[in-house]
Amino acid sequence: MAAGLLKPTQALAAWNKSAFEAKSVGDAMKGLGVSSPADSKDITIKAPDIAENGAVVPVEVTSSIAGITSIAILAEKNGSPLVGTFNLSGGTQGFISTRIKMGTTSLVRAVVSAGGKSYTAAKEVKVTIGGCGG
Repeated sequence: MAAGLLKPTQALAAWNKSAFEAKSVGDAMKGLGVSSPADSKDITIKAPDIAENGAVVPVEVTSSIAGITSIAILAEKNGSPLVGTFNLSGGTQGFISTRIKMGTTSLVRAVVSAGGKSYTAAKEVKVTIGGCGG
C-alpha cells in the first residue's frame, strides 16, 4: 500500500551527488565528509585476488568497530571511484555484500564511519577483462 507514496524526488534526496560524481579518491572522500581516515585491522575486505570479469566483482566488507554508521566502497582507478555507500543504524552488524564494476586492476577501499571517526582498509583486485567500458 505504501509503495506509491514515495515520490522520486524523495528517493533521490539522500543521494550524495558530489561524492558520486568525484573523479578522484580524494574528492570522493571529501564529498563523503571524510578526512584522514585511520588504517584499521578491524575492517576485512573479501574480494577475489583476480577478477576475470570486471563487470561483476563480488565484494564483502566486515568490521568489528563499534557504532558503525556507514560503510563506503571505492574502486580507486575507476573513472568515478565511489562505488557505493551504505548507511547503518541502531547496532546493525558491520557487514555489507555487493557486486561492483571495475575498469582495471585497482585497490578496492572500504571506508567505515563510526563514532564521528573514519577508518579504512584496502585490497588490490587484479582485473583481466574490464567492466567499465573496457
